[in-house]
Amino acid sequence: MGILEVKGVGKRFGGLQALGDVNLSVAENTVHAIIGPNGAGKSTLLNCLVGKLIPDTGSVTFEGQSVLGRKPHEINQMGISRVFQTPEIFTDLTVIENILIPCFAKRDGAFRMHAYESFTNERELIEKAEQILIDVNMIDKREMHAGSMSRGDKRRLEMAMCLVQEPRLLLLDEPTAGMARADTNNTIDLLKEIRDKRDITMCIIEHDMHVVFSLAERITVLAQGTPLVEDTPENIRGNPKVKEAYLGEQAAA
Repeated sequence: MGILEVKGVGKRFGGLQALGDVNLSVAENTVHAIIGPNGAGKSTLLNCLVGKLIPDTGSVTFEGQSVLGRKPHEINQMGISRVFQTPEIFTDLTVIENILIPCFAKRDGAFRMHAYESFTNERELIEKAEQILIDVNMIDKREMHAGSMSRGDKRRLEMAMCLVQEPRLLLLDEPTAGMARADTNNTIDLLKEIRDKRDITMCIIEHDMHVVFSLAERITVLAQGTPLVEDTPENIRGNPKVKEAYLGEQAAA
């Protein structure tokens, strides 16, 4: 059994079947990519994993616990963090202030300690935040206002905001979208470092096959809302079903 289990998930929007009987198992401490052509259901599936959508059928469990019906912050507290297509940071705050924000969670109308209840003072929290910045090579940008940074650095900051919460599962929704190739390669290197240094599982939705094949150990291909094939990157590359899904029937000839 994987750390993340998706069984028989289906989701409709009116007359549109966005997902149909999706089964997915993500092994612990691996990088699992979900790919597919536009409209394949990738984002719908990801939204079901993080509580933004509730599937019509099926189950989604993380470490044996259902995520269905839970609010996004509750799923976050279970140990799941998400990186969005557009970096979600506080542009009017400094980098270090952004890192400190996730250490608190709003509960019963008040902000309270979240990730580090055992930390007794602000200095300890700041030291932890600074260590995260060192880990993602951003300590030199500690006092920079987040809104003035490049897209690549904003993405790096968002990942740091996730890491400070010590997630066991990191969901990444097109983490290199809109980036120049240099920033894309830097993001790949960062994710490799995170994978190698931390006990963390990653599930990535990505259109850039360079990113997918650089990182993933397993790949699930969706087509028209259903899994087409799941295999290793080596076997996915030449699979005629995958070529057909992306390029049309001519590719299968």
